[in-house]
Amino acid sequence: MAAQTSKVVLSLDAKDVNSIKDGVNFKKNPNDGKCYIIFKSSDGFKACKNQCKHQGGLFIKDIEDLDGRTVKCTKHNWKLNVSSMKYVNPPDSFLQEELEVELLDDGGMQLVELNPIDPWLTDPRECQELQPGEVKITYFTHACMELQFGQKRFLFDPWLRGPAFARGWWLLHEPPADCLDRLCAADLIYISHLHSDHLRYLEQSKVKLTNIKVTPFGIWQNVDENLRFMILMDGVHPEMDTCIIVEYKGHMILNTVDCTRPNGGKLPENVDLMMSDFAGGASGFPMTFQGGKYTDSWKAEFIKTERKKLLNYKTTLVKSLQPRIYCPFAGYFVEAHPSDKSIRDTNTKNKAEDLNALINKLAPEIKTWTPKPGAVLDLGLALKDPTSSEAIIDPPANTKIYKDSWEFDLYVNELNSAISSEIFKHQSWIQFYYTWAGFQNYNLVVRMIETDESFKPLNNGYDYLVDFLDLTFPSTRPDREHSYIEIKNRIGVMRYVVLHGCLWDDLYIGFQNRISRDPDVYHHKFWNHFQTQLPLRCPDWGAFLQQAPPIQETVASAYEGLMNYCSVL
Repeated sequence: MAAQTSKVVLSLDAKDVNSIKDGVNFKKNPNDGKCYIIFKSSDGFKACKNQCKHQGGLFIKDIEDLDGRTVKCTKHNWKLNVSSMKYVNPPDSFLQEELEVELLDDGGMQLVELNPIDPWLTDPRECQELQPGEVKITYFTHACMELQFGQKRFLFDPWLRGPAFARGWWLLHEPPADCLDRLCAADLIYISHLHSDHLRYLEQSKVKLTNIKVTPFGIWQNVDENLRFMILMDGVHPEMDTCIIVEYKGHMILNTVDCTRPNGGKLPENVDLMMSDFAGGASGFPMTFQGGKYTDSWKAEFIKTERKKLLNYKTTLVKSLQPRIYCPFAGYFVEAHPSDKSIRDTNTKNKAEDLNALINKLAPEIKTWTPKPGAVLDLGLALKDPTSSEAIIDPPANTKIYKDSWEFDLYVNELNSAISSEIFKHQSWIQFYYTWAGFQNYNLVVRMIETDESFKPLNNGYDYLVDFLDLTFPSTRPDREHSYIEIKNRIGVMRYVVLHGCLWDDLYIGFQNRISRDPDVYHHKFWNHFQTQLPLRCPDWGAFLQQAPPIQETVASAYEGLMNYCSVL
């Protein structure tokens, strides 16, 4: 176990301490410019960094807070109650890490940060010179890279064919023709998290992996005498996202993948190669939201601002870590299906070239690489001479870079086949499914509506309420005060998700629903459950059909109507 270290991050003398007023106080260290928050109450002092857990934004006083306990992030309006160190927007979500407050005998104060040693510094290895061709990094598509270390091949996040998130995301790039053979020949495959754009091919092909290993965080995993790797968790979504450090002969490669705040912002500096996402546009918010402020023009302006923030955040992160080489990837997707044209037109994304250009401007000492499918980076050559024309081998001139065909019907028909499943003849599937999902004791009522491609409710589709306070299914909204969400889902995708027990990311991140809410509040606890915490085994529909009551005549009639709808699809 690594030893814990402590560091005094801010010192105040007695005069400064006496000037601290009740409630929220903002303080800056004059030596390094870093900012902190101190909360004073009758119970004493609490303190934390003035840094949002989301993307490191700066907190300011929340003018809507009447109790003087809440601060608001300037980036995305996340709100933190400093008296409890709990985030109140999104509610029921995260805790802020506290600093130790030490009161000194002379009346002064110190804020102390307690940290374990950076795990990648344990068992350090001396850098050895790399020979040309010894370490090669080949870009396939989206987040999939192949790393060759001597005779070993390491593959990252294989989405190589078909759509991800049901039918919402499609590959932008055409992967190399031999990518599937190279996947099968890999010695190691790293799957950073369970989103389908990181393991779609393994899902689709039903490949039987014989040596699956869930590795602990922050501990070196030795592959051979020269090669090892370490998995780190995301600071914002530790239940979901991870990132990886791979080391070969003392040379480190850092891949932060999709992590919002990888390892809480503590990462190795001066690695030989750093890779990360760059594009944005990977959330259902705000594209799937309707009503109130969510007009097309508001969405377009919001997305423009968010992409700019992400571009600056990634640039600042790369500049602070000073890798020798930086490569943006894990963002090359497109909403290609014709029914999602409005999403594609509005949900613009950052370009890797723009991020690299900004890095080149602000940190010209860092070499950048914008990869093409099949392009190869020879790490040894690049480290010896970053300007070498031989360090990067681009694919042949006639190589197809961008996809122009996606076999839409094949995959959409597979999803729509769920519409005719026997279980949906029985209205009691609703109670069976949500009981299986296991979410309740939360004051939220959700209306679920099955729709056609254009999100128009189907005459014969299901339209029902779920009261998650007591997991009941009322015919009308309850009289008590409650939060309310209305979700319209494309019938094929929703039924496929229900039938197979899939996470709701297929609906939300895949842009397959439209959402309105009253009040306009993000319910983290609800979404986190249906996006990350559903049971590992899908519902036992066989047992359900054995115990299901006889089909009601009205349900049978509606079912026949839907079959007529399906025949038109």
